[in-house]
Amino acid sequence: MSEIVGVVLSGGLGRRMGGGDKALIALGGRHLLDRVIERFAPQVGALVLNANGDPARFEAFGLPVAADPVAGHPGPLAGLLAGMRWAETHRPGARHVATAAADTPFLPLDLVARLAASLDGADPDGIAVPVTATGTHQVCALFPISLADALEEALVGGAARKVMAWIERHPVRHVAFGPLEGGLDPFFNVNTPEDLAAAEDWIAAHDPVQP
Repeated sequence: MSEIVGVVLSGGLGRRMGGGDKALIALGGRHLLDRVIERFAPQVGALVLNANGDPARFEAFGLPVAADPVAGHPGPLAGLLAGMRWAETHRPGARHVATAAADTPFLPLDLVARLAASLDGADPDGIAVPVTATGTHQVCALFPISLADALEEALVGGAARKVMAWIERHPVRHVAFGPLEGGLDPFFNVNTPEDLAAAEDWIAAHDPVQP
């Protein structure tokens, strides 16, 4: 996976959690971001964190931090573009960017490999998106870096705000993933205090040994 750069998206405002960095919320005694890094980093050739504001607050995680290159917090697509631009500069041999939200602590360990396999020999502008019984998870997907200029043009012009609407302008491969033990969706994300409580319950029942 050396030709794939992973981007952890943490550029949101976290309003439904009361504001601030969801990535730094504790889950089972560890930061959400720690859990995402643990599952995501082994799947890619390099990992970068998309976050805005003072990058020093993430220093302990040992990741390079790339801020949104487009003003106004336009959403996950700006984080995707940040990762693409970082890859162009720091990993010029990379061909794809894989994204994962910082609030998805149970990501599949074979996410990137399966998404990449679905694009093997496909259209060079193809995008691979995971699907589960709960729907499509477009914030955790695989994108060709060759789309960076087109994405930036769409963001600056205001034509790209909804992730799936932009994705559907390009060839798309959908890759099916099953549930975790106990039926939990592997792309479960922590958006609200109720979600955090549900995640704590799952960890207590299925992953009780904490470091």
